[in-house]
Amino acid sequence: MRSAALLLLAALVAGCAPVPAPTGFTELRRLPAAEANQGVAIDADHYYAIADAALGKYRKSDGTRVARWNAPAGAGIRHLNAGVVVDGRLYCAHSNFPLKPDESSVEIFDVATLTPVGRHVFVAPPGSLTWAIPYEGGWLACFAHYAVTSQVARSRLVAYGRDWTPRGEWTFAPEVLAKFGRMSCSGGGLGPDGRVGVTGHDARELYVLELPSGGGVARLAGVRPFPGEGQAFAWDPSRPGELAAISRKARAILVVRYE
Repeated sequence: MRSAALLLLAALVAGCAPVPAPTGFTELRRLPAAEANQGVAIDADHYYAIADAALGKYRKSDGTRVARWNAPAGAGIRHLNAGVVVDGRLYCAHSNFPLKPDESSVEIFDVATLTPVGRHVFVAPPGSLTWAIPYEGGWLACFAHYAVTSQVARSRLVAYGRDWTPRGEWTFAPEVLAKFGRMSCSGGGLGPDGRVGVTGHDARELYVLELPSGGGVARLAGVRPFPGEGQAFAWDPSRPGELAAISRKARAILVVRYE
């Protein structure tokens, strides 16, 4: 009891409420998906597996692939990463990693057919875009840097308005960068508790962040177990508490429920 009280006091002194200890998750299903190399997105009826230059649409009910898209030659698609479904559109983060200078965009697809329908290009982006999610009426995006071509500490989160006007920026605290190692932040999402959670490149961990209002340093507030080997993930908006991740090794979508 005394130890718990000391932990609570330490958290309050640090200026935030403690994150409850994780109780783990239960794996609900595992679906083979050839495109499960970078991340996964979700809507009410389907999972969308994301590869560097391909997408696969899989029916939730039986895991059948019902649509596929391959980037045609000359399309300029090099490195898709995370995705999120908003109002019948799949928004995928894209970059030219590992090329320099950095080029980043959000590639937009119609979920019914996986047909490209638009894109937003970042002018002089502050890194390689790895994910972008709806956030406080606009967007929250992550721009990564890797030790192989840059300095990991240059990785950052940027908040945008609905029109992609920047309105806040956060760097990662040293304890978060230590978790990333020589890689960076591969996935991000708003959990059921409303907090931003992120993943690294290959660790089976989900990092809960505290983002000071308006910008600053994103602090590590907690670590929770994670089903995949890092990479991009998605919370299921139609099934609260459920999360989908990928296993690159197994080329599979992993669906779990957090307890």
